[in-house]
This record gives sequence, structure tokens and C-alpha cells, in this order.
Amino acid sequence: MGQKLTSQSSKTKKKKGQTFSENQIIHNSPDNIDEPMIIESSCVNFNFVLKNVAEIPSFVWHLTDVQKLNLSHNRLAKLPPALGKLEQIVVLNLSWNNIVYLPREIGLLKNLKVLFVNMNFLYDVPEELSLCNKLEVLSLSHNCISGLPTPYSDLTNLRKLNLSNNWIVNIPVSVFQMRNLNFLHLGSNKIENISDNIKQLECLKIFIVENNKIRVLPRSICSLSTLELLNADFNVLKTLPDDLFMLNRLSRIAWNPIDKGLHIINNPLGDPLADL
Repeated sequence: MGQKLTSQSSKTKKKKGQTFSENQIIHNSPDNIDEPMIIESSCVNFNFVLKNVAEIPSFVWHLTDVQKLNLSHNRLAKLPPALGKLEQIVVLNLSWNNIVYLPREIGLLKNLKVLFVNMNFLYDVPEELSLCNKLEVLSLSHNCISGLPTPYSDLTNLRKLNLSNNWIVNIPVSVFQMRNLNFLHLGSNKIENISDNIKQLECLKIFIVENNKIRVLPRSICSLSTLELLNADFNVLKTLPDDLFMLNRLSRIAWNPIDKGLHIINNPLGDPLADL
């Protein structure tokens, strides 16, 4: 493959083509998707948003130097194995598509740090993603996921994990091995219990489990000395651990979602301030 990918004769390219040099973000509006384009393989940032396409043009998989790739808001149902060719990619946005599975080749993206696959139809995620050991942000909200593969415990650099609005009943064991997590969003699932293993997340600052079926918060949650926000709204909590209000960072009861603190509205509790 040459350094430039073209779609028509050179004469037409010079007249109508669009050339984007290194380090430029490519913005293609929906009305010019069919225009011939000259794309440098050294392109670092590439946006292919709101195209309403079910398949990404093949030239995208030849952008071997791309570091940020945005394919959100399309109609993609799957991605080809060629995704694994983009070995320099750092940020990948696949949100708002119709994706039902991710190719195993995603594990070849050794430099991947940020992955968004929100608002799709994933039922599971491939074990191979655990090979992306530089991953720091993983957002899989609004899918049909019920768990995570055990090897995901290898994602030791993960800082932020969003699994909200899925079908999770039990918090995946692998989550408790992600020792550097500081943000964990498990809201709007079907979770009934929180394991005592939550204490292993010693860096956790924000823990969201709103809109589940949780009856009891484990006492071990009181050992999370870095915890700043615990949102357990819309559960079936009847009691709270005695030491919960002693957490130094969790310094006050907050009823406004934008504040730091403890959120426990819409639970069958008594007045949480009564004994303070």
C-alpha cells in the first residue's frame, strides 16, 4: 500500500480531493461522505462520525499511524480483524453503533489507553482485550453485558471503568483485581450484593451503584479511605454500616448529585442523620 490512498483519477483528486496532513483532525460532514479523499497514512487523529454507515471504508484500516480514531454515531454491527493493524492507536471511540461483538484482534492494540463502546449491543467482550495492558479508561455502558472475563484482572493500569446500564447481577471478580481503579460505575444493573472484596480497590474515589437491587452495603466498604462519592440511590437498602460516616473523604451527606458525599435517596432507610 502506498503512502496515499486515493479513489479516483489523479486529475480528479487534485480538483476535488481533500488532503489532510499529519496531526490534523479530519472532519467529514455527512453530505460529503462520497467525495474522493486523499488520506495520509501518517494521519494521527481521524473522525468518521455521524456518517450513518454500516461499514467503515477500507482505507481507514490503513491509517497505521492513527492515535485517535472516532467511529461513533454510525450503524456499525461489527468491526473487521483489520482493526488490529492500528497498533499505534491510543483512543478508540465506538459508541452509538449497533456493535454486537468486538474482534479478538483488538488485543493487538498494545498502546490503547481509552476505549469507549457505549450504546451498542454487546453481550460480552473478548478476553483478548485484557492484553491491552496500557488501558486506563474502559466505558461499556448501555449494552447487554452480564460479566467480564477473568483475564481482565490483568488490566492493572485501568483507572476508570463504566459498566452502567447493563445486565450485571454479580460484580465480576476481575473488577476487584483492578487495584488502580479510582472510578467505578455499576449503576442501572441487577446487582443484589457487593462482595467484601470491594476493600481491595484501595484507590477508589467514586463508586456508583445506583438503581440496582442492593439490600446491604458490606462493612468492608468502610475501609476505602480514598472514597469521595458513594451513590447508592434507588436500591433496597435497609441498613448502613456503622462506620460509613467515619470515612474522612466522604465528609458529608449530599443530596445533590453534583456534590461529593453519600447518595442514598429512595431507599427504605430511616433518617441517616438521626444518630450523628
